[in-house]
Parts: sequence; structure tokens; C-alpha cells
Amino acid sequence: MFRLSNNLIGVLNFVTFLLSLPILGGGIWLATRGGVTDCEKFLQTPLIVLGVFLMLVSLAGLVGACCRNSLLLWIYLFVMFILIVVLSFFTVFAFVVTNKGAGEVASNRGYKEYRLGDYSHWLQKRVENSKNWAKIRACLSDAKVCQSLQESNQTFNQFISDNLSPIESGCCKPPSECNFDYQNATLWTLPANDTNSSNPDCSTWSNNQSILCYDCQSCKAGVIANVKDKWRKIVILNIIILVFLIVVYSVGCCAFRNNRRDNDGPPGWKGGYA
Repeated sequence: MFRLSNNLIGVLNFVTFLLSLPILGGGIWLATRGGVTDCEKFLQTPLIVLGVFLMLVSLAGLVGACCRNSLLLWIYLFVMFILIVVLSFFTVFAFVVTNKGAGEVASNRGYKEYRLGDYSHWLQKRVENSKNWAKIRACLSDAKVCQSLQESNQTFNQFISDNLSPIESGCCKPPSECNFDYQNATLWTLPANDTNSSNPDCSTWSNNQSILCYDCQSCKAGVIANVKDKWRKIVILNIIILVFLIVVYSVGCCAFRNNRRDNDGPPGWKGGYA
């Protein structure tokens, strides 16, 4: 007998299976093509794992629903339950660790200044880890985050009125309190009346265009500020996904119950509609 819940689970998992193909293909493409950057290597493994995971789970749900296989549906529901719990935990965790810290408005500046100590200790430890920062630094270099500023031909007044991104403000220029003399957006010189600022970033800054302030505390703070903004958007997306998963899980439970009824019923009995 026709089962609405089984058919709906089958359709949803078929769509999920189709979505897993480009994700898996993207990961394999990054892994096999030549000239892969460190940043791309960092992305390829999660893409492959996510693609394989979505493919296997969707196949289990698809076969379980269409073939009335209670065991596969049970495995599917178990994995879905774990996924809902993990996603819920990550959503709460992401909200907590990004709840602290924000850029400071600089006097007569269109951009904000970023300090590492303003953010949560968990995020600080992630960027202060030398191994983690080496990967992040490689990504910043590959992305050429300071290139647009290097190529700009702005006066000082134009530059300070510019609305720089957190990474541009933290990584592409020295902190304002260093009081360096402006030559161009990524070239600054130590003033004759050096104020000997206590900020360690003042001595870390380099006019070498491949170094700039990539090793500054302000750069790490700018990365965290960027991550915080993205994580806040992910939290909203996660809530939407959680609602969707809970609905799918509920439909899957109905399909599982239908299969159990069909399998436990007398020969020739197919149960009612659900």
C-alpha cells in the first residue's frame, strides 16, 4: 500500500544524494589537480569526508524507504539523531565562543582596530598555535588579501576614511597607535619622533610586501573577527538546517514505523496510509 512517509523520505534522500556528488567531486578535484596551495589542501579533506558521508547516509535512507528495509532505516535514523545532536551542540558552542569581542572604533578612521585580547580564550588559542597560524597565514597569502590595497593609489585622507575589512585592517597595515608615517596603503615608515609604543605589533610590522603584518596580533584578531562574522551567519543557517533535519527525522520515524507494521503484520497485510 502506498506510504506517503516512505516516498517523502525517498525523495528527500535522492535530492541529498545528488547534492553529495558535486561536494565529493570538488574535493577529489582539489586532491588530484596540480599546483594545489596549502589553503586548498586544508579544504579538500573536509569536502571529501562530507561528500562521502552525505552519499552513504542518503543511500541508506533511500534504499531503506523504497525497499522497506527496517535495518537500513534504523541506521539512517540513528545517524540522523547523532547529526542533530552534534549540530545542536556546535550551534550553541559557536554562539558562545563568538559572543565576546568586537573591533574598536579608531579616532577619525573609517575602519576599526582589532585586538586579540578582546576575543574568547578558545579562539585566541586557535590562532596563537604556531601550526594553526602557519596554515591560516598560507591561506591569507594565497588569497592575496592585501593586493587591492597594494595596488591602490590613495592619499592618506582617502585611506583613513576607507572602510577596511577586519583582515585588511589587522594584516595589511600597522596599528594606528604605532604612529607610523604613511607612504602608501601598505608602506609605512617609522617617524623621527618615535613614541616607542608598547604594542608589539609596531616592531613586528614589515614593509616587505610578502610579510606586512601577517605575524601581528592585530592580524590574528582580524582573522578572528572575520571568523566570528561568518560563524554568526552559520549559526542562523544551522538553526534552519536543524529544523529541516528534525522534520526529516520525524518523517523517517513514521516510515520506520510503517515498515515495522508491514513486516510484523500477517501475510498479505499492508497496513494503512501514513
